[in-house]
Amino acid sequence: QADAKLRTNEESYLVNRGEGVVRYDVVQIPSNDPIEDDHVEKIVEVPDSTAAAEPGKTSSDWMFWGVFDGHAGWTTSAKLRETLVSYVARELNKTYKAALQDPQLTYPTADSVDAAIKNGFVKLDHEIVNDSVQKVLKQQSKRVAAELLAPALSGSCALLSFYDSRSKELRVACTGDSRAVLGRRGASGKWTATALSEDQTGGTPSEDARLRAEHPNEPYVTDNGRILGGLEPSRAFGDAVYKWTKETQDKMKKSFFGRTPSKHLKTPPYVTAEPVVTTTKVDPTKGDFVVLATDGLWEMLSNEEVVGLVGQWLEKQASTSKSASAGGWLQSWFSSQKASLPVDHHDAGANGGQRAPIRQQQWGVESGKDERFVVEDANAATHLVRNALGGKDKDMISALLTLPSPYSRRYRDDLTV
Repeated sequence: QADAKLRTNEESYLVNRGEGVVRYDVVQIPSNDPIEDDHVEKIVEVPDSTAAAEPGKTSSDWMFWGVFDGHAGWTTSAKLRETLVSYVARELNKTYKAALQDPQLTYPTADSVDAAIKNGFVKLDHEIVNDSVQKVLKQQSKRVAAELLAPALSGSCALLSFYDSRSKELRVACTGDSRAVLGRRGASGKWTATALSEDQTGGTPSEDARLRAEHPNEPYVTDNGRILGGLEPSRAFGDAVYKWTKETQDKMKKSFFGRTPSKHLKTPPYVTAEPVVTTTKVDPTKGDFVVLATDGLWEMLSNEEVVGLVGQWLEKQASTSKSASAGGWLQSWFSSQKASLPVDHHDAGANGGQRAPIRQQQWGVESGKDERFVVEDANAATHLVRNALGGKDKDMISALLTLPSPYSRRYRDDLTV
């Protein structure tokens, strides 16, 4: 029964057309009912009239993967699944085309690509939070308000990766506390874990400092690691109660739908959807891989444990692969020499804004004890979730998957990997 629940929403894809990416795996495990997490995967073939292609090719690939950690409802994360990639791709399209028209460039600057991604995020959030109010006031219909205001009143973090097959650059745009981690095998054959994002919460020192600078003389702008003492993520889509003025909130609540604003509300907005973007040069020939996951995974496993587990999974796949078609995608990860797995398990909480796996503390699990892990899944994402929930301890896995909503939230969150 536990295995059936683990594999309910898993997907695996071999990427035939995508340059530089050979495979991606996805899985979701709900804690809320309905699940508030969502995800998106999209590969866009871009003609050389939009973005310069490599010599001898007429197109390149833009690849997007995103995970969306919703809260206070599922509607915002569903909106992101439906629209965020198109908003970002539209901005990228304008930026790449402008670079092609400049004989000095042909390829956009790093800053302009980052700006395009940020613009896509901010424009979508403005539509969700602000344009919806104007439409509701114009329509004067409670039915319309119920539909348009739902994504504004709930909220969602967003973690979107963008890979350009021509530049071999991976950009990760983070809004909230989901996390991306790069696994890379060094010359010694040992895997290393590198965080490509920072957990953005009211308790993150850099975010706390930013908010206090933007809202001086407001001691409760963050309180106990939360925005105005309420919301934990300091960046998110929706969450209009932290963005609308008190006048707008009172108007929406009186005539349509809304929530009571915080007593500390003075100078909104306090929460922004603008992401922090990082760029990493990816070397497909060395088998770099990236794990994107909502915070439910990182509450249970450290960055190093996650990369080590994927390394173990890759090695198991290589050793058991029978057919050439199944083994071909593994050749970029393994040569004739067997790779060693990471053994260092650093305190994730000491790594900038990375928080430690709090569920390990809650359950009394000792970090760095690799003997608790197991490798038995064909899907890499399911493999990570299985080990996050208990690994070899099948009784623990069954218990955590059996707990019903909302009681399950005390022990585990929604999981999307």
